[in-house]
Amino acid sequence: MDETGIQGPSTDVPRHLVEVARTVLSDLDLEAVLRRVLDAARDLCDARFAALGVLDPSRTHLERFITSGIGSETHGRIGSLPRGRGVLGELISHPEPLRLREVSAHPHSYGFPADHPVMNSFLGVPVQVRGEPYGNLYLAEKQGAAEFSDDDEQALVLLAAFAGVAIDHARQYTAVQTQRRELETSLAALDATVQIARAVGGETDLEVILQLVAKRGRALVSARSLMIELDRGTDMILASAAGDVPRELIGRTLDRTNSVAGLALRRLATLRLDEEPNLKRFRQHGLGRLGYDATAGLVVPLVFRGQAHGALIALDRLEGGPVFTDEDRHLLEAFAASAATAVATARSVEAERRSQRMAAAEQERARWARELHDETLQNLAALRLALSAGLRSGNPETVRTMLGESIEQLDGEIASLRSLITELRPTALDDLGLAAALEDLGSRVEGRGLSVDLDVELGDHGGARHVGETETAIYRIIQEALTNAIKHGSADQAIVRVGEERGFVVLSVRDNGCGFDTAVRTDGFGLTSMRERAELVGGKLDVESTPGAGTTITARIPGRPLIQAIAS
Repeated sequence: MDETGIQGPSTDVPRHLVEVARTVLSDLDLEAVLRRVLDAARDLCDARFAALGVLDPSRTHLERFITSGIGSETHGRIGSLPRGRGVLGELISHPEPLRLREVSAHPHSYGFPADHPVMNSFLGVPVQVRGEPYGNLYLAEKQGAAEFSDDDEQALVLLAAFAGVAIDHARQYTAVQTQRRELETSLAALDATVQIARAVGGETDLEVILQLVAKRGRALVSARSLMIELDRGTDMILASAAGDVPRELIGRTLDRTNSVAGLALRRLATLRLDEEPNLKRFRQHGLGRLGYDATAGLVVPLVFRGQAHGALIALDRLEGGPVFTDEDRHLLEAFAASAATAVATARSVEAERRSQRMAAAEQERARWARELHDETLQNLAALRLALSAGLRSGNPETVRTMLGESIEQLDGEIASLRSLITELRPTALDDLGLAAALEDLGSRVEGRGLSVDLDVELGDHGGARHVGETETAIYRIIQEALTNAIKHGSADQAIVRVGEERGFVVLSVRDNGCGFDTAVRTDGFGLTSMRERAELVGGKLDVESTPGAGTTITARIPGRPLIQAIAS
């Protein structure tokens, strides 16, 4: 007995059986093993025909019937394969060797269907795997003799035992391979999730996120192109793409109701374009309508917390394509789950920023309305009343006095309006640059009771200019910080520093006011406004404050020298 637990052949069994067994055991592909068993059985016992019947789960019928020695044309004429009745059923109900000189003479013989090859002699043995019935091995038509011999039966029994071991090895190998592929798919899906999480980690700019998602998703499944359609309620918009996509298609609107992307969003399920109804939708109502065609593809919805924000559309696999595999689908679905989180977050941030900008604009309008109403309009109304009273008096001297006072008052109102206009947009910022505008700001703030220590070092002698957006953001942040120091901090001193450091403009505003607890959310818009101004030009703003110890505002903004911007 060898290591497989199989009794070795006796001396009257053909010596080449061991070599046959080695051949059978050498293959790990189940289908190849079954074919090798049939060929080996025919060769070993000089049979014209061989067959292997595989039992169904109930072990009462044959689930498969594999033959050797019968051509495909003959198979076609015979029709349906046996299910395990008659003599074949005898081996199922009594799993032990069965040898017949004339198969038709057996009491359970059903006979053969029309066009079936003539079969007289018969030899059948059961095949077991790990002690459990697996199927039966059949031989028919002994060549050169009227029937199969005892040696044939012994050899076939031993071959069936080897076959059981080989089938077991092949099934285990297949199971391991399946598990390996599933593990590889899971690891690839996890890697895809990690990739997109790293790529968009901390990123809230929707356009940047969409570009990253399109590029990473395309590479993940080796697609000719990958497009992202975002849902806008009534339609879809082609928001981003990677690969072979004309740039003029970006931003085009698409049908939501009838397109395949819209259908994927409604079903919250992946759709395949190699299925004809979906490909028809793609060509008639989707990207195909814009002149961009494809043969196959995957349409995966971007779903976050049960809400679809859009869809990834991967078109035409490059390697081994154009049809995508099920593994590609699983990978893209895992990737889409992470991408949907990033897209949903970015859209939420974008909506919040729009809301904040609208609130800021409304607050600014309300502030200027109060300034004009409380100061300018009331003073002008008082001036009108005074002039009217002077005219009614009819006294030339009184009128002359009132006109002099009115001119002085008008000069004051003109100065006030000029100050308001300067706050809205200081002319010094456009004409002379940031340093001069900040000096003017410091002078005006000191008139409101706040002493300002200002130090601006930008380029040589403070004369370097940056692009308008950068200078405006810096000016407004400092302006808002000084206004907050007066209005909310009751400060009387402030230190303002502006300099350049490794390509960034770094500014700080430190006051000696009452400070506040940064952990407590405030309703004031000043901090939010400053932070958003910094972020809109790619910068970052930090706030340090402690009750009773003043406040420090620090911002780092990417420097964009005007001369470099013009050159680029």
